[in-house]
Amino acid sequence: MTDENTPDRVVAPPPTEEVTSIEQPRRARVQDLVEEPEETAAEKLERKKDYLDGFLKEKPEGVSGNEPGGELYESVVTALKEIYDPEIPVNIYDLGLIYGVEIDDNSRAVVTMTLTTPHCPVAESMPGEVELRVGAVPGVGDAEVNLVWDPPWDPGKMSDEAKLELGML
Repeated sequence: MTDENTPDRVVAPPPTEEVTSIEQPRRARVQDLVEEPEETAAEKLERKKDYLDGFLKEKPEGVSGNEPGGELYESVVTALKEIYDPEIPVNIYDLGLIYGVEIDDNSRAVVTMTLTTPHCPVAESMPGEVELRVGAVPGVGDAEVNLVWDPPWDPGKMSDEAKLELGML
């Protein structure tokens, strides 16, 4: 629908030059590639390590020390990774025996853990050792261990590193 003031179509002005042909772009040839020295496998691996190093060392922003990624939390996890199951050559954290670590604003750490079975020979001594080790972490004021049996531990809770160590991967 048009009125008297609106034209039915817009006409472009005539071109000032007439285009008779279009030049085809030059095709890339293998010979045109710049020869760069080939990177050795060791150099490639070193480059990857540098990339991963920076990525893994970067800490999350805005995380308090009591949360995962925080300094105090990570110190507690490090202490837990130093405790080994006497029958299995894997630390209790990678073994999947630690279900949770909570640190409140008063620097009180609560570790929720289980054992491989209720009849584990270290059922009486392991929670006490965990409590002592976590309580010895600088910055932790008090430590408590809650031993739970539900959900029960199973090999699926183990980290890939632990599975690899035990030949399960």
